[in-house]
Parts: sequence; C-alpha cells; structure tokens
Amino acid sequence: MEKKITISLRLPRIGKAENAQTADDVSGEASRVYYTKEITPESVLALYRAVGRELGGRVAIKVHSGEAGNQNFLRPEFWAPVVGEVAAHADSYAIAECNTAYEGERDTTEKHLRTLEAHGWNTYNVDLLDAEGPDLELPIPNGRVINKNYVGKNIANYDSLLVLSHFKGHPMGGFGGALKQLSIGIASSYGKKNIHGAGHPDGNFWGANHDAFLESMADAASSVTNMFGDNVVYINVMKNLSVDCDCCAVAEDPCMADIGVLASTDPVAIDQACLDLVYAAKDDPGQKHLLKRIESRHGVHTIEAASALGIGSRKYELIEM
Repeated sequence: MEKKITISLRLPRIGKAENAQTADDVSGEASRVYYTKEITPESVLALYRAVGRELGGRVAIKVHSGEAGNQNFLRPEFWAPVVGEVAAHADSYAIAECNTAYEGERDTTEKHLRTLEAHGWNTYNVDLLDAEGPDLELPIPNGRVINKNYVGKNIANYDSLLVLSHFKGHPMGGFGGALKQLSIGIASSYGKKNIHGAGHPDGNFWGANHDAFLESMADAASSVTNMFGDNVVYINVMKNLSVDCDCCAVAEDPCMADIGVLASTDPVAIDQACLDLVYAAKDDPGQKHLLKRIESRHGVHTIEAASALGIGSRKYELIEM
C-alpha cells in the first residue's frame, strides 16, 4: 500500500553563500521519492521496482566499497537482491568504484582491489573505473566553480547507472548521499582532488573555500547526470547513521536510530528527503549530534547548488510503501 505525504521544506541554514537558493525557494513539479521504514535487502529491491525505471544495456552499479577498518558501510550481501535484479535484465553489469584521494587502503589500484576482495565485493563483477588512466574528462559548461570533471575512464563503457548510497554524516560534506556518490564517488583519484580543491587539484586541495568545494560537488554531479540522462536510479539507505563517512577507517559509531530506505530518479529530491527525515526525528537523542555535523559543514548547500544547476528538484512527493 502506498501513502503519499506532502513535505514542506523548513530547513535551518547556517550561513548563506552568495546567490544561494534558500530552503523556501522551491518551485516546479514535485519529484517522486519512494520510502519505507523497513531496512532489508528485500525492501531495497521492492523500492527499486516501485520506481518503475528498468535499467538496461550495460549497467554500472555505484557502491561504496568501505575503507579498511570501517564498521558502518553496507556490505555486499545487503545489496544482493537489487544487484541480482539488475543483472537479470541488463546486457551486463558491474559493481563500480574509483580510487580515493587520501592515503589509506583504497588510494591505489593495487590496494583498492585488495580491499574490495577483503570486503567481499569480488562475489560480483567489479570494475575499478580508474584502475588505469587516462581519466575521462566530462565537460561542465554551466559549472559554477569547475568546468570539467575527471572520472574513471571505464564509466564510458556503460549505458545506465544505479547509484546505491549509504546516507550518513561526512567529515567535510556534512552528509553523504546520492549527490556525493555522483560526484566524489565517480571522480577518479585526480578528479576527487579537483573537486575538493574547487578546480585547483594540486597543492593543498583540502584547503579550498568550503562553499566552493560543495558547489564543485554539485558541478561534478551534473556532468554525470548529463552523461546518463534518464538512465539512472538512486537508492539511499538511512542506516548506521554515524556522523562519519564510510571512507573513515576509524569512524564514530552510529548516533541515531535507523530511519529507512528511499528510492527515486531525482538525486536532489532523494537527498533533500533524507535531510528532512533527519530533521523530523526530533525524539531521537542522537539527532542533534548528526545535525551539528551537517549544519557545521553547511551540508544543505550541495543540494542548493545542484538544484540551481537543474539536475533535480528540492520539491518532492514522499510515497511511503
């Protein structure tokens, strides 16, 4: 049974970037976001089917492989039913990942392949998109900060994209969801430096203006959505809600209770819906801790910037399954 819920956006804002869209600047047609409180591999599959967009041809399934030592990332077996569904209807598929820009167990191809195997991802077909160069350069003609995105060249081998995201906090972005997977997640190691550095990948790329970094993420995400057009589905899982990302080898334990699974064809709407669900969980004793991370990093600005680029809508209809 479906239950439709109308959402009014009233998110608090910490600071305001020049020309930024505010939380109330929401217009146009509402996107559909499917939601269930049940967090199981089967519910992920059910929501993928509910979206009604069958991904065909050669499908890349973007996941987060999990940094070695991280306890919160979603394991391969959790995604098994939806991966099996895609594999059954596609010409081919692969679990897709890219190398990181920071030192760890995923910053080189050799180490990342070892980590993928240690975490069990080799039970599927795996494609480390930037295992070998050169990078593929995607143009961003209307980018606010960057005008090109460097991604793993193997992404050009695919017709469709399934973006599987673990929604949680993030040390730099405030939160990680669909937009982060589209941008940082699909960028090559060099491309990640370019995004973090707001177009300046060399030197101290971690020290760029923070709002410019968030806007660079939105710019990069737009290049990927432009590449795949309508052949993308997004699934966000609000489980293991830590303030830290799955990229942290030493991550803080989850601070909030699990919330649910969401699915959509709109990356802006699905991330906005996740934020709204966090704000709605007023009785959760860990809510303030997660919101402090999100707000202190100005996390909503990535959504604002992506909406301004036209890659999705902050207005949505939440359909509870």
